[in-house]
Amino acid sequence: MSTENTQSTHPVLQISNLSISLPQGADRPYAAQNIDMQILPGEILCVVGESGSGKSMLTRAILGLLPVPRVQVQSGKIELDGTDLLSCTPAEMREIRGDRIGMIFQEPMTALNPLLTVGRQIDEVLENHRNMNARERREKVVEALDEVQMPHPSDVYDAYPHQLSGGQRQRAMIAMALILSPGLLIADEPTTALDVTTQAQILSLINTLRKDHGTAVMFITHDFGVVAEIADHVVVMEKGLVVETGTAKEVLESPKHSYTQALIAAVPGLKTHTRPLKKSTNDGLAIQGLNKTFVSSGGLLGKPTRTVEAVKNIDLNVQRGEILGIVGESGSGKSTLARLIIRLIEPDSGEVLLEGENFLKMNPIRLRNERHRIQMIFQDPYSTLNPRHKVGRIIAEGPKLRGCSSTEATERTNRLLSLVGLGKEAANRFPHEFSGGQRQRIGIARALAIEPDFLLADEPVSALDVSVQKQVLELLLDIRDKFNLAVVFITHDLCVAAQICDRVAVMKSGEIVEHGAASDVLNTPQHPYTKTLLSSLPGQEWLKSR
Repeated sequence: MSTENTQSTHPVLQISNLSISLPQGADRPYAAQNIDMQILPGEILCVVGESGSGKSMLTRAILGLLPVPRVQVQSGKIELDGTDLLSCTPAEMREIRGDRIGMIFQEPMTALNPLLTVGRQIDEVLENHRNMNARERREKVVEALDEVQMPHPSDVYDAYPHQLSGGQRQRAMIAMALILSPGLLIADEPTTALDVTTQAQILSLINTLRKDHGTAVMFITHDFGVVAEIADHVVVMEKGLVVETGTAKEVLESPKHSYTQALIAAVPGLKTHTRPLKKSTNDGLAIQGLNKTFVSSGGLLGKPTRTVEAVKNIDLNVQRGEILGIVGESGSGKSTLARLIIRLIEPDSGEVLLEGENFLKMNPIRLRNERHRIQMIFQDPYSTLNPRHKVGRIIAEGPKLRGCSSTEATERTNRLLSLVGLGKEAANRFPHEFSGGQRQRIGIARALAIEPDFLLADEPVSALDVSVQKQVLELLLDIRDKFNLAVVFITHDLCVAAQICDRVAVMKSGEIVEHGAASDVLNTPQHPYTKTLLSSLPGQEWLKSR
């Protein structure tokens, strides 16, 4: 964790007794109430708390972006280097945003305009806030891209967002946020969806830039590994209230409030469980010699043909009652492997055996009858649940398609909703009426509704708060044992893999580079790539001590 000492005692940001009211009918009167906090130059303050704790509303209030009049500041002060932000006019706030306050968003792909090049979008900040000609602005943008360690910054200037990787898009967002050297940088979950190696690079970059420029950083996160890695001070929020503040060391090592203690207790550490591994038999899922190569033509522009070996000669197996974890960075082939297993895409060669029978060779009629045996739990349940249908109908649809009567499908739906901890009354509500963790439980219930033998879980907890994440992982373990399922669990979170997986397979560039018991792979890795993944884990020393 950071031990950076800040020289100046004058805060860049001072929030005093701030209360933000919610409209009538909300679950509570205030989004944030009686908030006091400050950030000094060159300091990183991490604001942590679950969804609904008020973190996002707090940042919107700082930026002057609250959805007034329904949500508005009722009392208090927000001062930026002595300027009272709450008394600024909309025009004055437009000048402050980008110039004196920089913002890094959680998902850069939705924050960047897909129709404009990266360079043009960063250039707009200079065009609106600085009196510079086009050549000077381009030079400044290229210089900013170079400072955030973007490879070939001149080429990136002319690239569109979809042509960059996730980590590169996040670097472009950081360059945009810092190009005017703002005194305050607000980072809203900027590393949540990134691989551990990319995450480590982004955290290191933010840490370096705040030291070089003396920028005060408000870092919003639910990842306590990130807190342990970079935070100077921590503010813990629960339901709009600040329940604990202190240095990172104080909060992480000796939390005082019961809510903070519960959050930290829910963080998955790197300690693996010891469970005897099952011998390979024909009652599980076996992958043999699986290969898939994608070839893209140059198209009308005459670009060279591109060949990508997405999956190369994969051999894996998972037995009933066992969870196999597949870990690796974006682009390693995890998602392609999942699509091949469930037969959403066809392989070039290889076999996927369900209890000895090749799933890939089944004819359309046989496939239709057997496809229910492998069901998928998706990363984002909200985008896979029909918003126009009630939850009961969504879950019952699968059993009905397989011949169940309406009465039987409804009974099964109610049993499953109770099993996943929601209760049968949830059947009469729509997906948007549930939290993210509850929607993931609905997704699990839907997957179980047609009584599968195998579950394929694709990053099912990556977007969840630590306490909800713990509940969903415990639910998966319970379901694995109750139904004796074989589970393939895809994740980039090594701590989650340590918590839930019996075996772990590490993928890199389409290949399995290491495979074995979770305790062996994560505690005594043999392959350099696995060692790199583990060494890149933020807050690893703190995580190992848990």
